[in-house]
Amino acid sequence: MNPGLSLEPRPMVMRFSRRLPLFVSLAALLTCAACGRDDDGVTQVGVIGPDPKLVETVTSPLTAGDALVRSNLAQGLVRFDERGQIVPGLAERWNVSDDGLSYIFRLQNSKWPDDRKIKANEIARILSRQLRQVSTNPLKDTMGAVTEVVAMTDRVIEMRLAAPRPNLLQLLAQPEFGLVRAGVGTGPFIPATAEQVASARPEEIEGGMFITHRIRLADAKDPIERAHIIGGDAKALVAGFAAGTIDLVLGGTVGDLPIAMRAKVPRGALRFDPVAGLFGLAPTRRSEVLQDEDVRQLLSRAIDRTALVAGLNVDGLAPRATLLQPGLLGIGTPQQPAWLAVPMEDRRVGLVAEANRQFGDTDRPTLRLFLPEGDGGEYLLARLRFDWAPLGIKVERAPSAASADLVWVDEVAPSSSPAWFLRRFRCDVAPICVEEAEAVLAGARTAPSAVLRNGLLLEAARLMDKAQLFIPIAAPVRWNLVSGRVPGFAENPFARHTLVGLANTKINAGTP
Repeated sequence: MNPGLSLEPRPMVMRFSRRLPLFVSLAALLTCAACGRDDDGVTQVGVIGPDPKLVETVTSPLTAGDALVRSNLAQGLVRFDERGQIVPGLAERWNVSDDGLSYIFRLQNSKWPDDRKIKANEIARILSRQLRQVSTNPLKDTMGAVTEVVAMTDRVIEMRLAAPRPNLLQLLAQPEFGLVRAGVGTGPFIPATAEQVASARPEEIEGGMFITHRIRLADAKDPIERAHIIGGDAKALVAGFAAGTIDLVLGGTVGDLPIAMRAKVPRGALRFDPVAGLFGLAPTRRSEVLQDEDVRQLLSRAIDRTALVAGLNVDGLAPRATLLQPGLLGIGTPQQPAWLAVPMEDRRVGLVAEANRQFGDTDRPTLRLFLPEGDGGEYLLARLRFDWAPLGIKVERAPSAASADLVWVDEVAPSSSPAWFLRRFRCDVAPICVEEAEAVLAGARTAPSAVLRNGLLLEAARLMDKAQLFIPIAAPVRWNLVSGRVPGFAENPFARHTLVGLANTKINAGTP
């Protein structure tokens, strides 16, 4: 097949589509900041997905809404501020031993919503349950260096580690390690009282969750931050934002990105979190042809990542062909393979020749891909069809991951550690793996120094990239729509957003 220009999939949107039409006046933009709602002190937050709830026991990946609720109603020992920095949560302060093997946290003098005093021994029990062998917490594996959580006094907890983990606080700030007991959390927000709910407009309290946060300020006796969190599909939430009835839309991914790109919203409203993570294709055991390492490498080299990423039109998003990405703790900038810098038109002839050598006269495979729903997923499908067509490989959508030959992985890293990326492809969790890398990863987990640990992680990454266990494309895409009514919002590297100080910037996001 000769891939002429007319066959190439177009970018998801034209570059001008993120701007309002020229005939919209500046006055209209300014008016829109307040249209459709009253200034009643309630921040309206829409999260793409089902209506949010407070999940007590985390047994599977949290939805965007559940993660937001858990982060704000059930903080951990520490939590993220608006920029993704670590600030006090239930713990008012902490100390780390010189060898990095002990973290000691001093708890706030605080109470559960039922007026019972929060004590260190019950917090230690909650954390220990999340980390024990039978726990199904999705982030349990990231905490493998923690050997024990003990209460030293009523307000002091110690975490003991087998090896140093400088990223431990980032993990403890994730909503999966939020603290919940009997269906209630540790704040900083709490469910609104009946009186507070009754004071809101009816349309604000239909579904979703209404929450409140009391903060004492020097210039106000007892101000209240209030938020109403609802779930919904991207199209409806974006429409609500454009109409001015929603202040903030969170949880956007590549699948629904075209909806935000096409929306008539003020310039600068569409904001992207600079996350790290996995964004690409993982092979399953379903296809016999994909068990061949050479075939996986061929498929990876045949993807025009530069064109694919350009079509997404996300500022700062860079193509990559390695499992690890720049900016991770202790590894520098991973060296990309030389072929990534070669224009696709210059390497396509060699790719076709390689496909002819690998497949010979046999029929070329048809690969079934499980991709994100929505127009963004359709763009990815069209892009991969175009790139693999010269090899004689056809592409179809799979209705489920179980029926797919390749599954699209779109996951945000919970910390800056490179280990999370690599342990995602261990032999006990990934359908295709490299046994040689298992011993290297095991050594990294118990390495006594950062230098030794990072060296072992880089070696494991080299082995996994050589075997092409994953076909990376770029970092994940996480987008939000932000109005001028939430000046406390900021992009952050974990796409975890606090509601503290969101509408009232006088409130310090670091205040417990």
